[in-house]
Amino acid sequence: MDWVIRLSYFSVLDGIAVALLVLAWLGSSRIIEHPPKSRPSVSKLMTRYRRAWMVHFVTRQPRIFDSQIVGSLRQSTAFFASAAMIAISGLFALLGDADRLRGVAGDFADADAPVIVWEVKLFLTLLFAANAFLKFVWSNRLFGYCSVMMGSVPNDASDLAYLRAAKAAEINIFAARSYNRGLRSVYFGIASAAWLLGAEALVLATGVTLPVILRREFASQSREILMQDEPKL
Repeated sequence: MDWVIRLSYFSVLDGIAVALLVLAWLGSSRIIEHPPKSRPSVSKLMTRYRRAWMVHFVTRQPRIFDSQIVGSLRQSTAFFASAAMIAISGLFALLGDADRLRGVAGDFADADAPVIVWEVKLFLTLLFAANAFLKFVWSNRLFGYCSVMMGSVPNDASDLAYLRAAKAAEINIFAARSYNRGLRSVYFGIASAAWLLGAEALVLATGVTLPVILRREFASQSREILMQDEPKL
């Protein structure tokens, strides 16, 4: 019965807005990771370059340049994982003092809404932050696996060297996929904060965030550069 009473504080529009946010979040990942063959996404194009990287890695001497690249990728994941932890801590602090948040957000939204309403809205953003943290941590670990695999590649260009390099490439691709999923959780997590201003604001934020993400993957200048006179990798 308590849950029925709590749900009564939210309107049908609130439910629709949250559903649209989650659908846009999951749907964008699906489209980006499984794009049409006629129009690959930037993420899909980069998987080809990651495989090509590992092919050239076998014969590159010395291999310090490749280790520096992997180290840079790991630093990026560590930075975002730390940022996600800070965001999670801040959100937990706000959950413990939702009355103060109601006082601030009340200038823009319904100040008479009970505390549970603000807690639920904050909890949605917290879920996105937690998902981003988990994705970044797993990405960091996968890049670590990749570096170990790269270290096991023999110096001679043998069949074993190319086999292990191909495995390292696939681990690298998995790490990048987890990293990109973490970034999308950050984007939609920021959009979810608009719910504090109302369901209409959440719908608007989702409507702005989704096109931005899809444009960067399918209609950006970086994608045009990747597609220019490129032989099949």
